[in-house]
Amino acid sequence: MKSRITLLTFIAVIAVWLLPVGAFAQYTVETVSTEGVPKDFVLGPGKTELTLNPGESKVVQLLVTNRTGSDQQFELGVEDFTGSQNTRQTVVLLGNERGPYSLKDYLSFEARTFTLNHGERAIVPVTVSIPSDAEPGGLYGSVLVSLIPKKQDFSGQEVTGSNAIVTRLGSLFFVTVPGLTERDGALEAFDTIGRKRFFTEGPIPFQILYRNEGTIHVNPYGIVSIRNILGDVVGEVQIEPWFALPNSLRNREVEWGNSFLMGRYTATLELNRGYNDIVDTQTITFYVIPWTVILTVVGITLIILLFLKWIFSKFEFRKKEKKQEGQEN
Repeated sequence: MKSRITLLTFIAVIAVWLLPVGAFAQYTVETVSTEGVPKDFVLGPGKTELTLNPGESKVVQLLVTNRTGSDQQFELGVEDFTGSQNTRQTVVLLGNERGPYSLKDYLSFEARTFTLNHGERAIVPVTVSIPSDAEPGGLYGSVLVSLIPKKQDFSGQEVTGSNAIVTRLGSLFFVTVPGLTERDGALEAFDTIGRKRFFTEGPIPFQILYRNEGTIHVNPYGIVSIRNILGDVVGEVQIEPWFALPNSLRNREVEWGNSFLMGRYTATLELNRGYNDIVDTQTITFYVIPWTVILTVVGITLIILLFLKWIFSKFEFRKKEKKQEGQEN
């Protein structure tokens, strides 16, 4: 009897080992409405912020929607990411490398692979588990969803495809472990894009640079107030919170105004650093001189003046003629 139980256990272990990855996938699928066939897939949320104490865990639901027009296979992976000193790079994915604030070992999911028909959405639970000995600070990692194209068909000697192209999207995880952390971010620069001072029309593009030299990410936000030459506020631009990772330089671009502007303006940025209610302030001046409008107005004015001058000259000429006729009579 004992040998029989052992044999059954062995068979069960072998059967589990032979099952394909994702066979015990704990995810659900629902049908959603899609307009047309965009030929893509959607991943959400794009960003998740959590505060977890050592030893705590939390489940986050990722939503993957297939809008490719056909059934597709998807695969999940995990990578760390860091900030960048290059303002054109929001984050840098590290592949197999471990980041300085690594989260990849603390992200897990049972559904490694899954298949969706067009118009279906998978709800995939991702568990974030912080070890009991975790130190205070920020941890940063991403869950990547890859769309793996189907194998190309071969028909006789004709090959219908070449190397497969893998498309992937990422969901970023920002985890804060409470405790003593170093927050050290500040406004680096505020100006118009290209540091231009003269414009011929609006809208006016502004650039905000924020440097984070701390050990945890922050979310700066603020407002840009525009005043005219009289000092009156003529416009405002709300700066919604955006993230700045440790040891990174983040760029934010916003616009103000419509196509017709004219005169001297000042723009004042009040930027909350995202911690301790510290606000950095900086003011710049710029001018909007719509040369095309001005030249058009001047041209029309000259034409009207010349026309009036011609009318008056004709009137004076006829008046002189009548005067001469009267003297002759």
